[in-house]
Amino acid sequence: MPRPLLFLDIDGPLIPFGSPAGHAAFPVVRPSPRETANPLLDRIDPALGPKPAALPCEPVWATSWTAEDANTSVAPRLGLPALPAVTWPEPSADDARDERAGLHWKTRTLLRRAAGRPFAWADDEITAADRDWVAAQGAHALLHRVDPRQGLTERDFAVLAAWLARAAPSVT
Repeated sequence: MPRPLLFLDIDGPLIPFGSPAGHAAFPVVRPSPRETANPLLDRIDPALGPKPAALPCEPVWATSWTAEDANTSVAPRLGLPALPAVTWPEPSADDARDERAGLHWKTRTLLRRAAGRPFAWADDEITAADRDWVAAQGAHALLHRVDPRQGLTERDFAVLAAWLARAAPSVT
């Protein structure tokens, strides 16, 4: 049985929007010459990298960043290998209806991408409407809202680790 998925957003969870002074102790990883210098990338804490990799799951980018940008600009700063990424469909009538219902534009697609597998989703824009909708679909999922001012913290990783450990198939 495959491991649970971890859908991971970048803006907010990995690139916090709080004061960069709060992250002054983080070593700054400078962009490679191929990469466009995005000053927000300096807010990424390289110490976070081993944490998603250590969880009993398959990490997947669930971000508006392109897969190439996530894997060339973000993953190396975290010491992560290239990760698969969710491909977002073109907007549809479902999206307009979902928006009126308060559903995040990613929610329906992530449920389809999970295809019945348990999943955790770490994002800074998750709401009760998303949790209710996913639960109504019968999905085995944790929708974990991250404070975008701080990004992913030890507490967030503890919550994710505990849920994923329960959701992960036991190895015998």
